[in-house]
Formats: sequence, structure tokens, C-alpha cells
Amino acid sequence: MLLCLSAGGAIASNPRAEEVRNVIFMVGDGMGLAHVSMLQIENGYAPTAFDRAQNVALITTRSANNRVTDSAAAGTALASGSKTDNGTLGQDPEGHALTSTMTRAMMKGLGTGIVVTCYLQHATPGAFYAHVADRGDNMAITRQLLASNIDVLFGGGRRWLKEACDEGGSYLDAFARRGYFVADSLPQTRVVGKGRVLCCAADKHLPEAPGRGDFLPRATEKALELLEANTAGRKRGFMLLVEGSQIDYAAHAKDADRLLAEMRDFEQAVAAAMDFADRTPGTLVIVTADHETGGMTIPANKEDFTLSENGLQYQFSTGGHTGTMVPVYLYGAGADRIAGVLDNTELGLRIQELLDLK
Repeated sequence: MLLCLSAGGAIASNPRAEEVRNVIFMVGDGMGLAHVSMLQIENGYAPTAFDRAQNVALITTRSANNRVTDSAAAGTALASGSKTDNGTLGQDPEGHALTSTMTRAMMKGLGTGIVVTCYLQHATPGAFYAHVADRGDNMAITRQLLASNIDVLFGGGRRWLKEACDEGGSYLDAFARRGYFVADSLPQTRVVGKGRVLCCAADKHLPEAPGRGDFLPRATEKALELLEANTAGRKRGFMLLVEGSQIDYAAHAKDADRLLAEMRDFEQAVAAAMDFADRTPGTLVIVTADHETGGMTIPANKEDFTLSENGLQYQFSTGGHTGTMVPVYLYGAGADRIAGVLDNTELGLRIQELLDLK
């Protein structure tokens, strides 16, 4: 058996030998390398889930029409492996619909799920099932969410799901008619061990961290529990998207304290996913970002490096997005099959290859 060094120097089986059955695709919206470094520093350099990665890559993030992407174009690239213009979801610049990895997974019989702390119709989750020219067309995206047949959904967006549906009643009623267990809080889902679930826990976005508690890591664990039960005995596994959505909002606000809280929340979800991979053969965890937000740097307070301690600070150069590359952390089955410097579209296509969806 081929062996390799895992994080911390321990010897582990080479993940190349394992077929990839499940993919947990985790997006820290707006998360750059400085954001991860901040978490590391504020943790006193104690190991985080990011340090468990068995491989690391970098991706470029430009959109089809701009060197600085928005979340819609970046999400579309990650979801489908194709570039599009800023503001566009799930279709190319000419308006042709793109088929996402999640849709391909569903067509091949895999289970599917989304867990976010924003509303389920927002740009990143929407890129995995919607096709609209304007990312702000929330009612069109809501109609497409209903039509998507994604098995497990945790997030916000009740404001639009309460609207009247063409088939009668609200969109929440329509989900229930399709066999979904519909909940408005995470604790309500404890009674469900299998099947389809829509947990819409907020009218729009969930509260910012730490005010929402441990929703993201616990919802990630619940989604994994459901998807594992739903696909037990099947040849094919599942694809789950998990987004730390509000890292981006904190960086837009240039709020370092809030950013740290969001990073800690996302790190707990990453740890939960990696723990699942440890006990579930064939699971690959991919952690990345759609773009970097805030242009954050971590300069020393003093330039005299003969001092025993110079201090440091967190500075933001912008309230918007930047054109810097973002990291990719890989863990589990097939972790060594994604490496190097890639375009974000290449990462999307590699996932399709690993799940045999192309």
C-alpha cells in the first residue's frame, strides 16, 4: 500500500487509491489567505481544521467580463466549470443555461444538499441550481429552487418562500407537497433521520456570528446524516455544498471582530466535514472561496524586527472584492488529485471528473 505523510507528520494511506463517492464542497465566501491566517493567529497557532488539509492548491477568480469577480460569476464558475459575467447566475454571457455539478450529480443518482447562512436564493447557492441573467431576481430563483429537487436545504430565504406559488399555496406548501419535511428552525429537524428536508431558519439571512449560535456546523452535520442515510446501499454517494456566507459581509464592513467570529464558525463546519470524511470512506472535502473580500493585510505595528514582539494589526484596503488568488484545502479520498495553480473553472471541472459526472 502506498503511504504518505498526513498533517502533523503521521503516516496515512494514500488517498489516491480511494474512489471518490461523496464530495463536501465548502465555500468561505470572500475568504482569502489573510482571513485564514487571522484565525490561526487568534487561535494562538493551535491547529485548526485548515491545518488538517492533506493538500493545498490556489485558484484564480476573474469573471468573463471583469478582473474582479462577484459571487454570482465566481459561484457559476465553481458550480459549472464555465465563466460568465458578473451578476449572472448559471448561464453563460450569451444567456445559454449551464449545467451545474449538482444538477449533473442528481441526474446520475447522487444525493444533493445545500447548507448556507445566507438566504438559499443568494448568489453562491443559486449558482448550483438557478439560471438567471440577474442574480437579484429572487422570485425567479425561488421558482427554480423548487424545481431543482435538491434533497436537503438549510439556510434562510423564507421571505420569498412564503410568496404565493402558481400551483396554489405558498412555495413552502409546494415543498411540503413534494415530500419535504419543512422546518423553520434546526431543532425541528432532529426528528427526521432520512428523506428530503427544507429548513428555512430566517426570513432573509441568518443572524451574524456568534448570534446565530452553532447553526452552520450543526446544520452541516444534519445534512451529512440525512444524505448518508438517503444514499445507503446505493452505488453513488452525494454532493453537499456548505457556505460560510457571512465571512464576505464582515469583510465588506471592514469589521475584523465580526470576520473572526465568522471564520471560527466556518472552521467548525469544516472540522465537522473532515470528521465525517474520517469515518466515511470515499469522502472528499474541498474548502475554498469564491473570491477575496476586503483586501485584508496583517502588518506589524513596528518595523524594528530586533524587538521580541512587534505587534500586528488587521487592515482592509477596500470594502469590495479583490483580484487575488484564493486557497483550496483538500482532505480525504482523492485529495492528491487536485493541486497546483488552477482557474476556478478548472476546479469545478475537476470535481465533475472525480465524481464521474462528465
